[in-house]
Amino acid sequence: MRRAVMMITAFLASMLFVLGIGATSASADGEGLRGTLISQNQPVAGVSIKVSSQDGQSIGQTKSGADGKWAVAVPRAGTYKVDLDVATLPPGIVLLNNRPSLTLQVFEGSVRTALFPVGPQSTGSETAEDSSPGTFERVMDLAYTGIHIGLMIALAALGLSLIFGTMGLTNFAHGELITFGAMMAFIFNVFVGLPVIVAGAIAVLLGAAFGWFQDRFFWGWLRQRRTGLIGMMIISIGLALSLRYINLYWFRGETRQYSEYVAQPGIDLGVIDVAPKNLVMDLIAIVVLVAVSLALVMTRLGKATRAVSTNPSLAAASGINVDAIIRLVWTIGGALAALSGVMLGVFQGINYQMGFQILLLVFAAVTLGGLGTAFGALLGSLVIGLATQLSTLWIPTELKNVGALAVLIVVILVRPQGILGRRERIG
Repeated sequence: MRRAVMMITAFLASMLFVLGIGATSASADGEGLRGTLISQNQPVAGVSIKVSSQDGQSIGQTKSGADGKWAVAVPRAGTYKVDLDVATLPPGIVLLNNRPSLTLQVFEGSVRTALFPVGPQSTGSETAEDSSPGTFERVMDLAYTGIHIGLMIALAALGLSLIFGTMGLTNFAHGELITFGAMMAFIFNVFVGLPVIVAGAIAVLLGAAFGWFQDRFFWGWLRQRRTGLIGMMIISIGLALSLRYINLYWFRGETRQYSEYVAQPGIDLGVIDVAPKNLVMDLIAIVVLVAVSLALVMTRLGKATRAVSTNPSLAAASGINVDAIIRLVWTIGGALAALSGVMLGVFQGINYQMGFQILLLVFAAVTLGGLGTAFGALLGSLVIGLATQLSTLWIPTELKNVGALAVLIVVILVRPQGILGRRERIG
């Protein structure tokens, strides 16, 4: 049964991702060109972009915003030339492929994305065969960023893995728990005026309450009605879409920033520069992940949770309150997802799709590590984070998720149950 759920999960995750991208593109009015300028996972603002027709007639000109995004509407479908003014790039930032002009075809009713890979100016000469200090520094920077993103993914993946382990539910609405945490922190920080740290702590508590509320009044009721796992999975997709568009209605489509820690000068650690906020977030994530992992191994509640995950019927026969354990797991999962959302908001800003955009990587991390295993989720998240970032050494930044999914496919082909997963006996 669970193998069938895993296969359907993989199919629906890919379809949701594709449909979500299609819906985002279709939401634009008419035809246009757009892009995002990102250097070392930080947006590059104030860069001039000019769009012209094939005969040289100017169509429009704009500058990348605070989130690094830019967009220019075009009058009709056709072929257009997109020019990036390299003179407007910030000091130390260069165009990595030395192609400031692109000729792109825009189809009717679509918005075409123009890829301009930008990054820090390397020191010294670089060749494909020679690893210069600039190349080494870039690899180390990407490796650190991969670990940093992997820790944020791990927070969300751990809760998702625990929910699957105890309930067998593949929860597609888990990404909205991530968005919920980021938005609650934004409300208490920007509108109420609390510091980001205090607002984040409140958001984590509200995320835990939201997780408890979902199981108490929704998922627990479905369990009592003996709703099948596939039915509950389909319901989670509908819940995810509903929550996402509620967030869009109230929060709008813009990317927002917290009032603090938007931009910080990096600390020189030798081969890389790291913003202090990233180091603090890494420390918090490691402490939380270690604490939850040790609690699962050493406490009575943790042992009860593992017993429910292994065999719910036997655990109930042993006197364990299975519903209470599942509700506790939902509470912990909601808190971890909210914390992941707060950190992700500090790292890249807040928008209504942020949970959905990272959900595919969370699923990949859980599947790679082994469905239902807490330590597998941690390991899988770090592998996904590193693969996502290091793959940008060879492919454009906008396609970096392809590297993570390629690693997932290779590992699953060799070890279908995941790195730390157990083989299931069939028949």
